[in-house]
Amino acid sequence: SGFAPSSGQSALSSRSVRRQPSAVNYEYIFSSISPIGTVGGKNTKTPTPPAPPKPVEKAPEPATEAPNDSASFDAMVKAAFPGAVSNTDLKAKAVEALSAKGYTPENTLLCTSLCCDELARNLEQELVDIYGRNFNLGGLAGFPFAGNTGFGAMSAHIPDDGCCFLVHGPHVGITKDGTIGKVERPGIALVDNCCGSAIAASNYVGGITGGGAQVTMAIQTFTDFQQHAVQELILPHGKRLEDAEDRMHELPFALYESQDILVRQIIAGGNAKAGGLALLGGVQINTSPDEDDYFVPLRFDYMDTKGNVVADLLPQLK
Repeated sequence: SGFAPSSGQSALSSRSVRRQPSAVNYEYIFSSISPIGTVGGKNTKTPTPPAPPKPVEKAPEPATEAPNDSASFDAMVKAAFPGAVSNTDLKAKAVEALSAKGYTPENTLLCTSLCCDELARNLEQELVDIYGRNFNLGGLAGFPFAGNTGFGAMSAHIPDDGCCFLVHGPHVGITKDGTIGKVERPGIALVDNCCGSAIAASNYVGGITGGGAQVTMAIQTFTDFQQHAVQELILPHGKRLEDAEDRMHELPFALYESQDILVRQIIAGGNAKAGGLALLGGVQINTSPDEDDYFVPLRFDYMDTKGNVVADLLPQLK
């Protein structure tokens, strides 16, 4: 277990070191070794009767954990974000709605435009578990930075006579105590911003609308191109954010509106396959590691190959 004799200490003397319990089959190991005081397996000493076993002390009972308060948390999230559904419910309802349109894991290519943040992968991975693969269009704050070129490449990867399920949206965090714009992350004591890119863009816009900053051409800086683009794309919503009762609550919905315009423009300029395209857009809500995430669906359209809406599937997610 990592113990090594020090200088002048023999390996034999290490027997005095207490061994920690493990899953090793000690009974088998010990049965193959002649006990000390035997020669060729024959006893050379008068056997000493074994000492009576010491009573085993009962381990202390673990501290009783607080009762699971997921129901209260669920109610709090849905009160803060009317229309929100858990990822578990969203996945079940969306898959059921799409299966009625002929979507299967074999003929469907999942396509997402979600934020780079690892928390945005939660929903993505749950859908990958169903459909098996994903084409990523998204970048910071969930904007489709892969653009027309990325969408065109994705369309070519849809199975023959198959379908595309495109999911997009910005994300926002909510802590266990209901703070919006923050989230508990696995392995990190700090309660962190979520979405960091969106909040940085909001601060930029706030500086402009408040008169404390100037619009720059920093979007041309390649090393942070996406963030500068997010800032410009949220800029038209500056007055809306300034007037909002809760800026952090309003921010993801403002981002969604800009993002929805871009996604629909990209779809209109592309080409899906015979099975058509289903577009699910909304706001992801990230929570602490021991709670389910949520999603506020704002659009769930079933489209033909030219991007025309054939059916509104949004009521099926309620």
